[in-house]
Amino acid sequence: MGRVSFAVNMILTLISVLITILISAATVHTGRPWGDAAMKTAIRLFATAILLGVLGVIVWRLPVNGWGSLVWVASIVLLTVLRMPHARQTKTNTITDKHAVSLERVLLALVAIGGTFVPLIHLATGFFAFANYRLPDWAVIVGAAILVPAYWLFWRSHADLGLNWSVTTELRAQHDLVTSGVYERIRHPMYAAIWLIFLVQPLFIHNWIAGLSGPLAFAVMYFVRVPYEEVMMRERFGEAYDAYCKRSGRLFPR
Repeated sequence: MGRVSFAVNMILTLISVLITILISAATVHTGRPWGDAAMKTAIRLFATAILLGVLGVIVWRLPVNGWGSLVWVASIVLLTVLRMPHARQTKTNTITDKHAVSLERVLLALVAIGGTFVPLIHLATGFFAFANYRLPDWAVIVGAAILVPAYWLFWRSHADLGLNWSVTTELRAQHDLVTSGVYERIRHPMYAAIWLIFLVQPLFIHNWIAGLSGPLAFAVMYFVRVPYEEVMMRERFGEAYDAYCKRSGRLFPR
């Protein structure tokens, strides 16, 4: 316990120092002591500092969590990096239709908690250690091998959608029905990729709670969201979407 307390205190001290420096830098950059831009920058940097501290503890706890925990962390980082340019690209879209805005926020928050927050808390603190289980080393290798095609499909599905992609269920002014590339025979290749990413989470995080929280949270989102997402597409594209559904599967090629 003494070693844990010392490590946590050191990390918190470093985070505090880093936050002070970053807030000062943000203030200098904007030229105002506490302008809106400086505040937003400080909040982002604060979140980044906290995340770096948590990741530092996870690395320190590697002998406890196993090297699968690092594969999982790398997986989450890669998912974020792959999606960032597309998120920036679609900021200029003119949105004409949004569906279930409040429900969307709940679903996205649920996936963020189950897919990221709960595993991070467990890996950094061992909070759910009572629910641990053990798997052989080859389980991590199998999971990592599955991530390779999963992340290719995740990247390709974003690239093929282009400006038609969005985090929430919405339609832009010049929205197109994309039926080429990886969408030719699968209607939801992005969901298929995310399913694979979450389903291998228990191979990296050997805990019944933190390992399964991601796939369970995403399952709720998928089965709630996809039906009204397809209703929205059918309302927009009519018979063209019906014909597309007949020649393509939701998650598996038809």
